[in-house]
Amino acid sequence: MSNTKFYDIIRSPIVTEKSTSLSEQNKFVFRVPLDANKQEIKQAVETLFKVKVLSVNTLKTLGKTKRFKGMVGKRSDSKKAIVTLNEGESMDVMAGAK
Repeated sequence: MSNTKFYDIIRSPIVTEKSTSLSEQNKFVFRVPLDANKQEIKQAVETLFKVKVLSVNTLKTLGKTKRFKGMVGKRSDSKKAIVTLNEGESMDVMAGAK
């Protein structure tokens, strides 16, 4: 796969209080496309950040139906990947890919 494909898979890091506390356990959270699978996510992180990935966990969040002034709308579905690195590995998510 080309690097542009990897950048399409890893859309952005999710930086919240909970994801920051996970980084202390060598776990990092990324926003990924709905159709990305665990093998593609692992390959993209290993290639872009030059680290070894131990495991990838994904979770899909369905968009809520909301009302605004009587109009019905729907938020977009989203998918997150929690990537666990091997012991001794580290990466700076905010610095970007190497």
